[in-house]
Amino acid sequence: MPSGHALYEVFLAVAREGSLTAAARVLGYTQSAVSRQVQALEDETGAVLFERLPRGVRPTEAGRVLLPHAEAVRDRLVTARAELEALRTLEGGLLRLGSFSSANAALVPRTQAAFRTRHPGVTITRTEGPSVKHLGQLAAGEQDLAVVAPALATPPPEGVTLHPLLDEPMLVALERAHPYAGRRAVRLAELADEEWIVGAERLEDTLFRPAVAAGFRPRTGLLAHDWVAKLGAVAAGLGITLVPALAAASAPREVTLVTIHPDDVPYRRICAATPPTPTVAATAFLGLLRETAETMRKSRAFPGGRRAGQSGGRVEGTDGRAG
Repeated sequence: MPSGHALYEVFLAVAREGSLTAAARVLGYTQSAVSRQVQALEDETGAVLFERLPRGVRPTEAGRVLLPHAEAVRDRLVTARAELEALRTLEGGLLRLGSFSSANAALVPRTQAAFRTRHPGVTITRTEGPSVKHLGQLAAGEQDLAVVAPALATPPPEGVTLHPLLDEPMLVALERAHPYAGRRAVRLAELADEEWIVGAERLEDTLFRPAVAAGFRPRTGLLAHDWVAKLGAVAAGLGITLVPALAAASAPREVTLVTIHPDDVPYRRICAATPPTPTVAATAFLGLLRETAETMRKSRAFPGGRRAGQSGGRVEGTDGRAG
C-alpha cells in the first residue's frame, strides 16, 4: 500500500485537477492506480472524499475539511526534503565543534575561516575545554567533531575515531634579552634555575607532566591560566613559560620562542576526533583541518613540527587541560 504522504499527494492532485484521469496524467500514474489510492485514503479516513460527477469529481465536505491538512503535510515534506538536501550539499545545517585552548589560537580558527568561505550556509558552534571532555561529548552524541590532544595511555571512548593531524613540539617563551633567546633549541637542565610561569598548581596538570615524571621539578613562581597572561608576564621579564607550538602565533613581539628538546618535553599528538557516524559537515571540516595542520607544520612559525606519527622522538599525549 502507498505511504501516507503519497496518498495525500494523489488526493491533492485529484482535488486540483478535478479529474482522476487528469490527475493520473500529471502524476505519471494510470487512472486505475489513482482510483485505488483515493479509495485507500477514503478507507483510512473513514469518509468519502470525492463526489463522482458525470465529468470528473469534486471534493465532498469531508474532502474540503481534509484539503488544508493534506496541503500542510505536503508543505512540511517539501521543507524536510529541502533541509535534508541542504545537509547533503553543505548549503545548510549545524556543526558542533569542540577543541582545547591552544588549538583555538590558530589551527581551529584558520580552518573555520576556510570552511566558512566554502560553506557559508553551515552554522558552527564551538566549545572549548579539556580533550577528555570533548571525547565524552562525542561519544554521547553531543558534538560532531573535536580537536583533541588525547592521552596515549587511554583509548578513546567506544565508537570515537581519532584522526592524527600533527605532532606538536614544545617551546619555551623567553624575554628577547634572555641569553638563550638566539638558540634554536635548549634542554630543560639549562633552564633549571629559571623562574617558570605555569598554568596550574599541580605540575602534573600542565605541559610539564612528562618532564615531572622524569624527575624535573621547575622553580615556579607566577600562576597564570591563559596564554595572554603567561606571555605578557614573560614579556615583562617575570619569568619563562612552556608553550605548545599551536599557541606560538599568540606570542607578542617582545617574546622569543625556542624549541625544547623532545627528550625533555615530548611532542604532543594532536588529533581530530569523530563519532561513529560523522556528518557531511564534520567530514568536510576534517579535510580542511588536515590541510591547515599541514600548512602550519611547514610554517616557520611552527618550529620542528611533524606529521602525526612521524618517527623520531617520543610522542607524549596529554588531556589538553594545559594546552
